[in-house]
Amino acid sequence: MAIGTFTRPDIDEDRIRRLVHGFYGAVQADPLIGPVFQREIAHERWPVHLEKMCAFWSSVLLRTDRYDGRPLSPHLRMPDLSDEHFQRWLELFRRTAHETFETKSAAVVIGFAQRIAQSFRMSIAFHRGGDISSVRPLS
Repeated sequence: MAIGTFTRPDIDEDRIRRLVHGFYGAVQADPLIGPVFQREIAHERWPVHLEKMCAFWSSVLLRTDRYDGRPLSPHLRMPDLSDEHFQRWLELFRRTAHETFETKSAAVVIGFAQRIAQSFRMSIAFHRGGDISSVRPLS
């Protein structure tokens, strides 16, 4: 599949589904961000959330039109969301991406996740009245 200037044949709907389900399985078990997700997403809503996230990542990685939503909005409504949460989110995402994709494809997928996390963090800082120029990328 074409992604920017990259062609990564192992990035497909099946692997995106594996990425999303594997990642959110790790999220739910995580002691730091698991409780945040459990608080925000009712148990019976998880299947809907997972399908929405599969559509989101399909739209990001494959340039499909499957996702129609505003992913930032729910994050803006969480006053306790911090860089520590985003750092852990990225750690779990990186690990799952490496388990799901070949090395070069994992790097492409992780690159998108890092840019999304940075964009969300800057938007949250702006929304909270903070100085967005001080929001540095997470490692």
